[in-house]
Amino acid sequence: MLKNLKVGLLQMTSIDDVDSNLKQIFKLLQSIENQNVDVTFLPENCLYMRLKEGDVIPSMSLSHHSFQKLQVWVDTQNCQLHLGSVPLMHNNKLCNATVWLRPHCEPEVSYVKVHLFDIELEGQKPIKESDVFSRGERTSVIDVKGWKVGQSICYDLRFSELYSIYAKLGVDLILVPAAFLVKTGEAHWEILLRARAIESQCYVVASAQSGLHASQNGQRNTYGHSMIVGPWGEKLVEIPSGQMIQVFELESSRTESVRRQIPMKNHRRSTNLEPKE
Repeated sequence: MLKNLKVGLLQMTSIDDVDSNLKQIFKLLQSIENQNVDVTFLPENCLYMRLKEGDVIPSMSLSHHSFQKLQVWVDTQNCQLHLGSVPLMHNNKLCNATVWLRPHCEPEVSYVKVHLFDIELEGQKPIKESDVFSRGERTSVIDVKGWKVGQSICYDLRFSELYSIYAKLGVDLILVPAAFLVKTGEAHWEILLRARAIESQCYVVASAQSGLHASQNGQRNTYGHSMIVGPWGEKLVEIPSGQMIQVFELESSRTESVRRQIPMKNHRRSTNLEPKE
């Protein structure tokens, strides 16, 4: 039986300045020091948030000073850090990528965003992430103290085929770091997170950007509402707005109970269900 997992859910208001964002992260992390947290989850764009379309996004590498400074905290606190996404040069391409920090280990790229955010909402300027980033090509499951953790980023949330892979793999936890727009967040954020938890019968942890992000270069708003959803689809934690970190213990018995009551694993059909011509 898996041991419970004590997690930190961190919500930010990042801007287009790496060092300012780093200060914000450390300020929030200080409040959970010496609480024996196993892993803390940061949102998408945690170290850099572009505030004006067309601005050049600075590329980072795993040797960047931000990761080195955060690694010291990780080693001291014996707490893993999941950096939801950063603009990272990976395989000679600029990617919207997740970086994972573990105690006394080298930083690693653990996931690259598969579905890039190319949208045009009515009354708003178009956003085209693919003009800047190269997309990822595969899912990623990592081990965190015995828990099988499936990874995704923000816009991935809309594509159930990605999460069906995680469901078939029997993951215990799905991560959805995000920077959801207010308009789409109000309409879709909670319902999609709860659906992903229900269909995979696992926890979903979604750390988000929140509020007004402003600098001399521009501004934008994000929805917030960082959330932890249980395997029954119930909201366990929600941070409506602002910069905050909350600690919560994920109980492995919850997942076991849900899967015992509704054994979807035994009923899942792997055959091709598309209609025949």
